[in-house]
Amino acid sequence: MKRYFWSISMILTILLAACGSPTPLASSPAAPAPVEVENIPSADVVISSAVIAPVQVTRLSFIISGLIKEIKVKEGDKVQTGQSLVMLDTSELEFAVMAADAAYRSASINAELQDADRVRVVNENTGRVTFVSLPYELKQKAEAKAAQILAALDGAKANLVSGSLTAPFDGTIASVDVIAGELVQSGQVVLTLASLNDLQIETTDLSERDISRVKTGQSVNVYLEALDVTVTGKVILISPVSKTVGGDVVFPVTIKLDEQPEGLLWGMTAEVEIQTE
Repeated sequence: MKRYFWSISMILTILLAACGSPTPLASSPAAPAPVEVENIPSADVVISSAVIAPVQVTRLSFIISGLIKEIKVKEGDKVQTGQSLVMLDTSELEFAVMAADAAYRSASINAELQDADRVRVVNENTGRVTFVSLPYELKQKAEAKAAQILAALDGAKANLVSGSLTAPFDGTIASVDVIAGELVQSGQVVLTLASLNDLQIETTDLSERDISRVKTGQSVNVYLEALDVTVTGKVILISPVSKTVGGDVVFPVTIKLDEQPEGLLWGMTAEVEIQTE
């Protein structure tokens, strides 16, 4: 009689073959991936980025060329309407006015002399005195010449006045772009004046797709990131002309604040929500 010796490994192999391979344990279900939810604006709100800008801003220049004689203001100064800001060296302009004034007075006297009805004429040989009437054309020519010189005098006075820059409105000197003694050309920017106490909001990327929903008078919420505050305002102007920003067509919209918060500065950024309903 044969004897069979069975090892533990052989027994396990036979059992596994008879029962089949064990089913692997089910793994724990994976956690669902986070779903990003887009912040979609309400249908009755138009959102746009914006910047802070003065209600009034002007870059002043002379209409004549000349040397800067005196700069009476500096950056940050507050000025009033009509206040003198910058002066040119006007010595030559003053001489031009004096010369034109003398020429005009002489021409005026000559024109008056031509207005006499008769002129006394003495014959040098006989001493005989006669009275003759002057041709009317002489008076016309004299008056025309006086009028021409008067126009030159007015031009010289205008040039003299143009040698001084004055403030066209109350505001703050935002920048001074020249120095005393510098030669400036006609039209060259000398300084910038702005109404920094009266600022407004100007949108920068309001799309052409949304502009039809925006109307003047609509209420606006303005978030000022630098100050971390939200203020209110109203739409006061919609530009009829578009701009192109990054390939997109946008329409600038101007918003007047109901109240200007402390610390608001020209150039700060903002986000506006225009209530279209």
